[in-house]
Amino acid sequence: MISILLATYNWPQALKLCLESLATQTDKNFEIIIADDGSTESTKQVIDSFSGSHPTAIKHLWQEDQGFRKTKILNQAINAAHGDYLVFLDGDCIVQPDFVARHRELAQKGYLVTGSRILLNESLTQELLTWSQWSFQKFSSGLLGKRFSGGINKYWPLKIKLGNGSWRDYKKFVWRRIKGCNMACWKADAEAINGFDETMTGWGHEDADFVFRLQHHGITRKSGSWSTEVLHLFHKINDQSNAAENARRVREKILAKAL
Repeated sequence: MISILLATYNWPQALKLCLESLATQTDKNFEIIIADDGSTESTKQVIDSFSGSHPTAIKHLWQEDQGFRKTKILNQAINAAHGDYLVFLDGDCIVQPDFVARHRELAQKGYLVTGSRILLNESLTQELLTWSQWSFQKFSSGLLGKRFSGGINKYWPLKIKLGNGSWRDYKKFVWRRIKGCNMACWKADAEAINGFDETMTGWGHEDADFVFRLQHHGITRKSGSWSTEVLHLFHKINDQSNAAENARRVREKILAKAL
């Protein structure tokens, strides 16, 4: 079974769309573990409403809001997961109906997958947030128009899906295109490196650190582009005051392993 580890923080309207998109999956053999970094009651209400009307197994893990501590709550989610394969997703992302199926197709022992995203602009995001329910079919109508108007920053990855293959493999660690909002690995591999580094607090690069340590552990990174794209809702940039320090710490680990 696949466990979707869904990170969220105080954006219940976006989380509702994300959960509704997960409910439309063609591959239904998965559970949802919500890793909640201190959201208020409105987020719990969205989760309770969803779980009450959908058969998908869902568990809500919550920790007190003490600043950005995504690494800590994700480690709790890893521990709570029943699946042997973990797909990391953020609550500000909407998934395509074949998202789980595509991740399952790319899953391979000794590998991790880093997926990609399609960015939505502010006006399209605001429009989607007014929908009473998510519909990929409705969203897909007029895709070219959305691309030309700047509503989405990519078109072809929504129309063309490519399968597995060695061309997806990275030969070495590359910082680019690591997005914690869409990546996957085996639970045993995540546990072998003790999950995320909980000393990394504040927004930024905890995902790159996780991928680097998995690769150093002997896991090969595979690109999930042209297969697993998620729709990333527009939002203002988070507080990045810790980003430079987190990046420095990751670079130090990379240099230390190279010596």
